[in-house]
Amino acid sequence: MVASTPTGSSPAGSPPAPAVAPAATSDTGGERPALWITCLRDRQRAGERLEAIAARTEGSRMREEEARVAAILAEVRERGDAALLDFSERFDGLRPDPLRVPPERLAQAWHDGPEPLRRALDLAHDRILEFHRRQMPADLAVVGPHGERLGRRWRPVQRAGIYVPGGRASYPSTVLMNAIPARVAGVERLVMVTPPGAGGEPNATVLAAAHRAGVEEVYRVGGAQAVGALAYGTETIPAVDVISGPGNLYVTLAKKAVYGTVGIDSLAGPSEVLVIADHTARPAQVAADLMAQAEHDPLAAAILITTSEELAAAVPAAIEAQLERHPRAAITRQALNDWGLIVVCGDLAEAAALSDRFAPEHLELLVADPESLAERILHAGAIFLGPWSPEAVGDYLAGPNHTLPTSGTARFAGALSVETFLRHTSLIHFNQAALEATGPAVVTLAESEGLHSHAESVRQRLGTQHS
Repeated sequence: MVASTPTGSSPAGSPPAPAVAPAATSDTGGERPALWITCLRDRQRAGERLEAIAARTEGSRMREEEARVAAILAEVRERGDAALLDFSERFDGLRPDPLRVPPERLAQAWHDGPEPLRRALDLAHDRILEFHRRQMPADLAVVGPHGERLGRRWRPVQRAGIYVPGGRASYPSTVLMNAIPARVAGVERLVMVTPPGAGGEPNATVLAAAHRAGVEEVYRVGGAQAVGALAYGTETIPAVDVISGPGNLYVTLAKKAVYGTVGIDSLAGPSEVLVIADHTARPAQVAADLMAQAEHDPLAAAILITTSEELAAAVPAAIEAQLERHPRAAITRQALNDWGLIVVCGDLAEAAALSDRFAPEHLELLVADPESLAERILHAGAIFLGPWSPEAVGDYLAGPNHTLPTSGTARFAGALSVETFLRHTSLIHFNQAALEATGPAVVTLAESEGLHSHAESVRQRLGTQHS
């Protein structure tokens, strides 16, 4: 799900306009009603529209925002806590002093929470923990043909920072999905930053989730300035080795800017879902699944690719019916109008090819044989198979991580995992026999590259120095 882009703290107060124009036409014609989802039947036009949706946050406007973020980061690096307080006052309307949330407040938030919520957080915590424990990679040890020992050793980073967004919604699930893998990896010090609410305190459920996940160090700061604090350190907030967690445009640009000073999990774009459905899918369920992404953010994308003309015709009406009682109707409607899409295909092979062209963050397969179709998919952050696997179960408690690649990056990236908080080191232990057997080849290769001392370092050991 983090890949959602809640607003939180930001220099501009709201995200910039998308670089790609929203959809406004259909290849079937007609006037634009209150809810308008583009419907296409031409494969080329559908592919072009999918690429435009994937690129909806690109453009020259981003360079302007990058400059603003760079200025914020420079201030935080130079002025530390003072800059954090000034930016919080400017963007959030308050000065969170002290910055740190008292540890007892985390415990209080947990104990004060409703019992059903605590049970739900317990269930989610345990399922996520069990799945991520199984991800821990094993060290590798190999004995070579001459008795040399080779290996790869995994160790956790020492300090990790988690960004938990605020803004349009609160995300206790983000706490669990980031903190649990870090804990499983063995990170010594886990630091969380999250924007304060109107009363100066972070969301109570977010604090309760932090307590359940074993996070003890929480700071009331958000936006690009919080990322700067985690990257560079301030008088109060320690510099970390890895920063994970989603945020708005400014958080993402800040993570991009500090990458290299610290590691990051990914550059999260707006949330997206693509549903492939056949005649077996129920319109109301498809509508709810599309809306589950659209309600995140006006830039969220919700796409249906179907082989059923009847389903394509029924889903917009089902969406309209569910919007009537929807508490986030305005956001949901805007996202669907601007970045919603329905594509009618001749067969599921064509649907799979279009999906791979988009490389969705979330892919739902609401078809008669989802397992066979899943085998055809090359690019997706997470695949949800069958009618009993709505994307929401992955957001909260299925077990696999919900922080997924967006904006087409599923072509080369995957979900946040335990390995996000690990680093591996190669181990090489040659003996005399191994060097004697392989050293002449090393010398030959070094000399072919013109690196004299590389070759000499071997000759010194083998007693074959140049006179």
